[in-house]
Amino acid sequence: MQVNVLEAKTHLSKILRQVQAGKDVVIAHRGTPVARLVRVGSNVAPHSSRKEGDIVSWLRDHPLPAHAARSPEAIEAGLHDEAAAWD
Repeated sequence: MQVNVLEAKTHLSKILRQVQAGKDVVIAHRGTPVARLVRVGSNVAPHSSRKEGDIVSWLRDHPLPAHAARSPEAIEAGLHDEAAAWD
């Protein structure tokens, strides 16, 4: 679920109840995600103790919001365009 800053400030108690129930909430500023609220204890281990496979697992468990998700082909095309712009 994604909410904007004003909605988060206005409905903080309601949002916190949803987080307590296990739902992740993304807070956006002018439509750009800037923070994610998750229930305490649901976080993965700190970066320094993560194994390589843990990152892939974390990404599967915490997918990007639909508006930000891109296919591997779209990512590859974007990288190609960026590289071409530097030539």
